[in-house]
Amino acid sequence: MSEVKISAEPRTEFGKGGARRTRRAGKVPAVLYGHGEAPRHIALPAREFAAAIRHGGKNQIFNIEITGGGTALALPKAIQRDPIKDTYEHVDLLVVRRGEKVTVEIPVHLTGEAARDTLVMVENTTLAVLADATKLPEFVEVSIAGLEAGSLVTAGDVQMPAGSELAADPETVVAVVSASPTAEALEGETGEAAPAETEATPEPADA
Repeated sequence: MSEVKISAEPRTEFGKGGARRTRRAGKVPAVLYGHGEAPRHIALPAREFAAAIRHGGKNQIFNIEITGGGTALALPKAIQRDPIKDTYEHVDLLVVRRGEKVTVEIPVHLTGEAARDTLVMVENTTLAVLADATKLPEFVEVSIAGLEAGSLVTAGDVQMPAGSELAADPETVVAVVSASPTAEALEGETGEAAPAETEATPEPADA
């Protein structure tokens, strides 16, 4: 994954009011920390940050140039997002160094198709992986080609890219292959019993 260069400005206003003013100015409030350094409060350009995350995902590495001097290589550690406005509210950035290994959650892609008349249930969409901070894989892969009903795909089955190691428990279940339900079974699950017929009670005759 390539690095993205991005500019940042030091933040001097804190609290909810300061964060709101930062966002109104088209920037994302952020905190830069790690390697024993004192946390630095910065503001990132919202559009550039959003574009980088859309392209590289949550594990995008940023080469940050801070106004007034200073640079940092950082990895998003926590991202707060407003799902309604579709904006970024706050970002925690972890300072990393070239050659340093970090543990991150990497998406798992299933390849191939399981055997006919089976259903694949995904249990985990990401796995913890240990890799060079500047060479994080975008995803890891595991094949389900030809797997029969009753098969399990575990983290230990996932192919790790060169330079990366599995950090998750190898027994972690990634996907389960089960038999597809038959049409009769589906009808049995969704069908409703017909209402019982009731015998009409005759009206009394007029006197």
